[in-house]
Amino acid sequence: MDEKDERAPVVWDTKIAVVLRDDLEGWQRLNITAFTVSGIAATVENVVGEPYVDGSDNTYLPMFRQPVLVFAADAEKLRQIHERALRREVPMAIYTEELFVTNNDEDNRAAVRAVAADKLRLVGVAMRADRKTVDKIVKGATLHP
Repeated sequence: MDEKDERAPVVWDTKIAVVLRDDLEGWQRLNITAFTVSGIAATVENVVGEPYVDGSDNTYLPMFRQPVLVFAADAEKLRQIHERALRREVPMAIYTEELFVTNNDEDNRAAVRAVAADKLRLVGVAMRADRKTVDKIVKGATLHP
């Protein structure tokens, strides 16, 4: 008789969410997701677990302890999501259209600094906060296909 894993599923009190503009190329969506979640990994204590080790004793880098949900939204909805996060003072990483043509961190930060918040040409945001707060912020976005 096979033993089944009877552990109850984990219900996280926080949520990591990435919201991408829905008209992007596949490579852009992947690039934005990778860049924006790195901000969460770098700044949120205990969000990353322990390194992985396979059966041959090879060690691999640790990853987030919890799932990352990826959503899609049109440009207007993404702007609203950004505004909601700002109003609730939820820390977030952002990615703007201009960052597709810069090629280093200094130029990336300068490109964002040059534009007022309400004029940012957002293509993606990532955040981690209380689950209910994130749900309110991303309301209207759909899970990415």
